[in-house]
Amino acid sequence: MEKVNVFMFKFKSVDLQSAKNQLNHKTNGLSSSTLVLRRGQAFQILVSFDGRAFDPRKDKLVFQVVLGPLSVELPVSGTGLPSSGSGLPASGTGLPSSGSGLPASGTGLPSSGTGLPSSGSGLPVSGTGQPSKTQWSATLEKGVPNPNSPRTISVSVLSTPSASVGVYTLSLRVENRTSVKTHSLGQFTLLCNPWCQGDSVFLSSEELRDEYVRSDIGLLFKGTSSNYVSRPWSFEQYEKGILDICMKLLQLSPQYLTDKRKDLLNRSNPVYIGRVISAMVNSQDDRGVLMGNWSGEYNGGINPSTWSGSADILRKWSESQFRPVKYGQCWVFAAVMCTVMRALGIPTRAVTNFSSAHDTNGNMVIEEYYSELGKKLSLSKDSIWNFHVWVESWMKRPDLGQEYDGWQVLDPTPQEPSAGMYRCGPAALKAILDRKVEAQYDVPFVYAEVNADVRTMIVRDGEVLSSETDTKRVGALICTKRPGSMQMLNITSKYKIETVERKPAPAANAFGETSRVIPKDVVVSLSLLKTPVVGENILFNVTITNNESTHKELKAHVNAQNKEYNSNPTDTFWEAHNDLKLAPNETHTFKHEISSSDYASKELREDYLVNLAVVIEDVETQKRTLASQEFNIISPTLTIQIANENSVVVNTQQVATVTFTSPFAVPVNGELTVMGSGLLEEKVQIRLTLKPGEAMKRPVQFTPKMTGSKMLQASLVLTNLASVLHGFKTINVKQA
Repeated sequence: MEKVNVFMFKFKSVDLQSAKNQLNHKTNGLSSSTLVLRRGQAFQILVSFDGRAFDPRKDKLVFQVVLGPLSVELPVSGTGLPSSGSGLPASGTGLPSSGSGLPASGTGLPSSGTGLPSSGSGLPVSGTGQPSKTQWSATLEKGVPNPNSPRTISVSVLSTPSASVGVYTLSLRVENRTSVKTHSLGQFTLLCNPWCQGDSVFLSSEELRDEYVRSDIGLLFKGTSSNYVSRPWSFEQYEKGILDICMKLLQLSPQYLTDKRKDLLNRSNPVYIGRVISAMVNSQDDRGVLMGNWSGEYNGGINPSTWSGSADILRKWSESQFRPVKYGQCWVFAAVMCTVMRALGIPTRAVTNFSSAHDTNGNMVIEEYYSELGKKLSLSKDSIWNFHVWVESWMKRPDLGQEYDGWQVLDPTPQEPSAGMYRCGPAALKAILDRKVEAQYDVPFVYAEVNADVRTMIVRDGEVLSSETDTKRVGALICTKRPGSMQMLNITSKYKIETVERKPAPAANAFGETSRVIPKDVVVSLSLLKTPVVGENILFNVTITNNESTHKELKAHVNAQNKEYNSNPTDTFWEAHNDLKLAPNETHTFKHEISSSDYASKELREDYLVNLAVVIEDVETQKRTLASQEFNIISPTLTIQIANENSVVVNTQQVATVTFTSPFAVPVNGELTVMGSGLLEEKVQIRLTLKPGEAMKRPVQFTPKMTGSKMLQASLVLTNLASVLHGFKTINVKQA
């Protein structure tokens, strides 16, 4: 054993007190190879020495904090004799101090070439070593050393609330009269801090911080506004290694690879971070996480409908040396972004906009075309997605002004480029509501998604036979998960003011003519008789009314097409044609039934979507009247029951039972998967075959590893019916 001179003062070891600091910083549970901290909040370090006891009059301690090419020195206050200007980085080498020429926090001045407001100096330091709200500091805690450990001191290190998000390296320089030595102390990951009032992501409600930062369970809403379904999703930010992978998104961004220094300085600003992550979740312009696919053919990859959590996707991306994961659609892009933003400490929620407009020509009007037999035609590049999922993140907007602070729309699904890259936002909700279309970023695009008019035309041989405009269909329902529950929260009023039907302005259609609205002497409507369920027939009525005082000879053409949620329908799979005569002011109803064998697709589908339309033709006048409806055919759900669900405690084995009774008229087979972040180490997978009407009961053992609200998910992927069934159960895990 080496003999230590009692008259010498020598560094021995450091204790970063990871468990204590992460508990205080509310980062406990996040898995990383480093200590995980939140900015704007002090953390404590224990430093031990050999030889004589630490003497603050003789020994000077200087912490060095390094982030890429940026660095700062933090003399521990109350140690040594600080020399003039000590702690200031050398010109051009370190982190800029106040007055360095970079815009101060909140000025809204753009940094060169980014179009983004700089949040300031990243890691400012004044050089005095004294703590303040605008600089990092290191302070010797009073009462240490003490008689029990005279050779151990405790130092409190405080980062600024606008410090850059990133992985930092920490070292300690020990100076005295006989030596100057530097010791590496390890790394720490610094995140945003919604608990800190000085942080631009500060959120005042503890309930909302728990929901939008700490919670790892969610619901994604899909389908149609009149028949939506809630899809469970595990964000899984606490799974092993996920935080480190989220940090990799920042390190692999084109912004970082082009100019590390500028990127790291801009990472103090969540507006900038949001734009980087929005682009990196898709793989259009970079080494991003997900490749989109809406073709219905998923060879060489995974069908988007089968994903149920973010960890598998992020790990697959990381393990493949950052090649894009195949495949994603809008809800997958949004859910993965929600995971990354929550992991980085930025409050984020997934939001669904039902009847979401994609207005390609920017005229705020979506043109739809039908044949005279009721088939929807692909004559316009505009489209209405039955639903579209994006995220909202909570942050201040110093570039726009205080009234635009709060929720901001960010959309990682690649639709249109923004400043040359496929990303969208952050667009302030207040700016969308106020139609402040000049406000950055991408407000006009999001405004059109929730507010565009829909002009529907019946055409034949290039001629518009009839035209009608709907000003209420787009953005019919905008919703998210309600905090603290597994219910839906309607937030439509945050995006758009509900007004009386407005009079649409005339606009030119694809044929170059301004279409006119024809008064209706015949009225037609469609109505489903019950909620359509996979495996069952679709029942609906067509009701026709003659509003004139003369007899009418009419033809009714009904057409059903399969539909992807983000595009125009495919070919007709069912049609019906009827002739009828109506007396003056008479109403007639046809009842129709579509067999389940008619709509079943060969491709694995989570939600069947159908576009149903009817065209009524007046034989004498040749006038035509259209009614259409898009709806989803929902899958049956799985049920999960927990034994003693009110007494589930951490580190104690529990039993869940997944139950399901087959409603299908034919035998079905598939694979049941049960998963739960913080509940199951690995997924449980079981092969199944069920006869018509057969009941299934499958027990699954699990051992909770974390307290709080957790979620068990079950999914049953049917192979012969090409459908995916889901179920979930939330569990409140208590301390033992």
